[in-house]
Parts: sequence; C-alpha cells; structure tokens
Amino acid sequence: MYLFIFWNGLNFSARIGLIIIISLAVCGIFAPWLAPYEESQIVGDVWEPIGGKFIFGTDQIGRDILTRLIFGARNTIALALLATTVAFFAGALLGFIAATMGGIIDQVLSRLVDVCISIPTLIASLIFLSALGTDVKTLILVIGIIYTMPVFRIARAVAMDIEVMDYVEVSRLRGESLWWIMQKEILPNALTPLAAEFGLRFCFVFLLISSLSFLGLGLQPPLADWGAMVRGNADGIAWGFYHSLLPAACIAILTIAINLLIDRWVHKASGLRDDQ
Repeated sequence: MYLFIFWNGLNFSARIGLIIIISLAVCGIFAPWLAPYEESQIVGDVWEPIGGKFIFGTDQIGRDILTRLIFGARNTIALALLATTVAFFAGALLGFIAATMGGIIDQVLSRLVDVCISIPTLIASLIFLSALGTDVKTLILVIGIIYTMPVFRIARAVAMDIEVMDYVEVSRLRGESLWWIMQKEILPNALTPLAAEFGLRFCFVFLLISSLSFLGLGLQPPLADWGAMVRGNADGIAWGFYHSLLPAACIAILTIAINLLIDRWVHKASGLRDDQ
C-alpha cells in the first residue's frame, strides 16, 4: 500500500531513476547468482569484442566485463552507502550538538570544520589513504570523516533554524535534556532536508570512490570496481576497444538516477505545485 502511494507520488523522471536504482541494487545483492562467471575468473582473450561470445566483451586480462559490472555494483554502491552513512551519523550529531548548545562548543566545532573543509576532498583522501592504506574499513572511515564536515555544516544550519522555534523553547522550559530535544524536536523536523542531502552526498561519495579507484587507491584487485575498470581498460581506446566506456556509463547512469529521485523528493518537500 505504502509502496503504491510512494510510486504514484513520483513523476516520470523520478520513476525512471527509481527503477534504475532498484535494478542496480538487485544486481548488487544477487551478484553471485546473476553473474555468469566468478568475479575474477579469466574466461577469454584480452579485449574480446562487445556483442560476441561475451555480451560486453572481456577486459584487459580476459575477465568477463558483464560479470565485473554486476560485482562492481555490489562493491562500489555498498562502500559508498556505508561511507555516506558514517558521514551523516557523525556530521548530523555534531551539527545538532553545535546548534543546540551554542557558545564555545559551537565556535570550536565550527572553526575545526572550517579548517578541515578548506582542504580539497580528493587531496585529503589521497593523503590519508596513502598513509593508512586502502583496505575497505580504512576507505569507509577516511571517506566518512572527510564528508562529515560538509554534513556538519548542513545539519547545523538546519538545526539552528529549528532550534529558535517556540516548541523547542517550550521543551527547554520543561527541563528536557539536550538529547531529548535533538531526538524528539530537531531530528523529525530536519529529516526532509537531511534526506535530500543524503542522496546528493551519496553521489559525491560514489564519484570520489570511483576517482580513487581510477587512481589506484580505491578498492583493490581482485575486487571489481567501476572506477578501477575504467582505468584498467582505458589503454584499449587507443586500439579501438571502447570497453572502458561501459563502467563509465554505469557511474553516470547511477548518478543521474539518484539526482532524478532527489529532485522529485525536494520538489515534493518544498510544497511546490506540480506543472500541469
């Protein structure tokens, strides 16, 4: 029932985006059963043509590209989702604390975030990953911490707008604790903008992971990753093999699909009337 109502509330472009996201999620969840081969199995010659024996051809060492794309959906999307969740949990919590406590706590947290956010994201990622390594846990932690900073700014701004409302002041006068106010008053009223920001931030995290993998600091072989697949097959373009465009297209399609869904979410949440 709720899914039907949710579906009816989407316009055509948002439905397309949702279908793409669900399709890629299904590919990731059921990758071992959907993929025709093992994730790292060599099944043919180097760069076998697209549409031949293998639907999407083979990569630079003879692995089936369709299989790698399916497993890449699982690995890349799951990593991006976990890193985004870490960033939002930490950033929203710190942002709410800064907004509700104010004073020296707000100033210290805000200035620390200003210093951290002044460092370009990719440069910060390269520095930390080069020093700490590139295992999955480190990737999640480093990317999550880096994106905690912009989430903090958004959460703090939203919470400050809510914190001055009368119902929050009433809660303070009743003697409610800081945690109760954040949980019962601020969080429910901040969910819509934070949910929209979560989708957009997921795109940034997803693209950062793909960029790091392209540079060799993301998910490491033999794990399949769309960014690493672009890098690994890029040399084939000089020889007329365009296999690297397939994972690049997957990256673009997922990013567009998420933005189509988020645009509809923001439109509905803003209360704007649909175009006739």
